Amino acid sequence: MQFEFRPYQRRFRQSLKTHYGEWSVREGILIRLDDRFGEITPLEWFGSESMQDAIELCQSAPHDIDLDWIQQIPFPACQFGFESALNSEQFQAMPQSALMSDEWRSLWDQGYRTFKLKIAIAPIEIEIATVQALLDQLPQHANLRLDANMGLTESETHQWLEFCDQSRIEFIEQPMRTDQFETMLKLSQMYRTAIALDESVSTLAQLKACYERGWRGIFVVKPAIAGFPSQLRQFCREHQLDTVFSTVFETEIGRRAGLQLAAELSQRAVGYGTTHWFDELNSEDFEELWKSL
Repeated sequence: MQFEFRPYQRRFRQSLKTHYGEWSVREGILIRLDDRFGEITPLEWFGSESMQDAIELCQSAPHDIDLDWIQQIPFPACQFGFESALNSEQFQAMPQSALMSDEWRSLWDQGYRTFKLKIAIAPIEIEIATVQALLDQLPQHANLRLDANMGLTESETHQWLEFCDQSRIEFIEQPMRTDQFETMLKLSQMYRTAIALDESVSTLAQLKACYERGWRGIFVVKPAIAGFPSQLRQFCREHQLDTVFSTVFETEIGRRAGLQLAAELSQRAVGYGTTHWFDELNSEDFEELWKSL
């Protein structure tokens, strides 16, 4: 298969504020194997390779690529990009979760019924009041997810879970650091509100390790940085994991590959409602995306 690649930069309409800081530009790589497309979207602070690692691998790749070469790729985002290009399929429609910026009503009008809000950015008292005000506005059948990106202490996690148990919160995503797994496991058994692991299970190897250590709660799977889709599919099916499939802000090429896996492996609303964060590279036509770079 003849191989080509094209790096891209995609600017957020407004910087995404998380516990890590502000994110302004999404960098990635579109790849082409004959007439099939894939996408490499590293997220280094989540545990994948760096963008530079991915570019260097593409630069060193042979012009003609075969399956044996792909199976030797060492980096998880590159594994996903190349293997998903080989096995591109049409995805099934699934309920979507929208990542909120400020306003929920326009997203509601677009059909979203599940929303996700970043926390652990401002003081906890302010954030709890903000979430309560949002819940007071949202229709009763709306779902709300909270994502802390490892930004809470144990005491703050207790405080949030106590609040959530009295509210309509689907789950709290990764409240504490990855090295506080045992504490999160204990907390997951103390409250009605679910905890979902995210940064702790960024790659398939990490996901397997958390399962082996006893986690039976929700796993947030970011397929674009998890590794080979075939191996992820096999493990999720074998162990019947409770999963939420989520974006790393890919273009439609990576998004479609992730949604195909989600349709096969998950019953929960997927976290791919992020196209409203970008003005660039939003086309659903793969050839058009390729030619625009």
